[in-house]
Amino acid sequence: MTIRWTYAFADRPAARLADACAFWTAVTGTQLSASRGEHGQFVTLLPEGTDPAVKLQGVTEGDGGAHIDLCVEDVRESTALARRLGAGLVADHGDWAVLRSPAGQAFCAVPWHGETVRPPVVSGSRLDQVCLDVPPSRYDAESAFWAALTGWERQAGSRPEFTVLLPPPGLPVRLLLQRLGEERPASAHLDLACADIAAVRARHERLGAVAVRDGSHWTVMRDPAGGTYCLTGRDPETGGLPAGGAHREQGAGAG
Repeated sequence: MTIRWTYAFADRPAARLADACAFWTAVTGTQLSASRGEHGQFVTLLPEGTDPAVKLQGVTEGDGGAHIDLCVEDVRESTALARRLGAGLVADHGDWAVLRSPAGQAFCAVPWHGETVRPPVVSGSRLDQVCLDVPPSRYDAESAFWAALTGWERQAGSRPEFTVLLPPPGLPVRLLLQRLGEERPASAHLDLACADIAAVRARHERLGAVAVRDGSHWTVMRDPAGGTYCLTGRDPETGGLPAGGAHREQGAGAG
């Protein structure tokens, strides 16, 4: 399976989708697409002059979270591979499919529509990572599943609880797996690479976000729709750590 493009998907309660749209378009310097779906629950954030890489979904159950869409040339072939590796099929929509990883994390296999140019850095940050928060009993198997499914390079993170899956150059969204410190259901959140966390945090707070807590090299935030995400101390151009950490990737702990 060759993954040709990736989308970070923020899932937010449908009743607060408008708040999420207003915030994330401001953060990413984008415009909203027309709504799609049976209930108008899907929107894409459209950058100027490049291809999109972020979408939002209004959900009717739970508090939301995040997931990744894998854009492929053959959805059925990719779905079959995911199932052979241990994923469960949640919904088959014909030309796209919703699946669930062995640890229970939702993701989608969708058709590639020719996207090639990733969105730019905006105000010192770039939304470039989906972090999968995995219970410790499932972590090794989950890491192996995602590495086998994507075929991406697997690296140890900057801390022992992190594993990074690096896509080929040009893909806009990568995966980070975080081993949780307790047994609870798998979840996911979005990460932004920030040249200056304090400056980005101040901008996000002006736009309505709230800081939740600080980590060693990240800050956990809550957006106006109630979803958590992280500002991480990484180079927004390359996704890597600052000078001296080019081969050690940095994660975040919103879990």
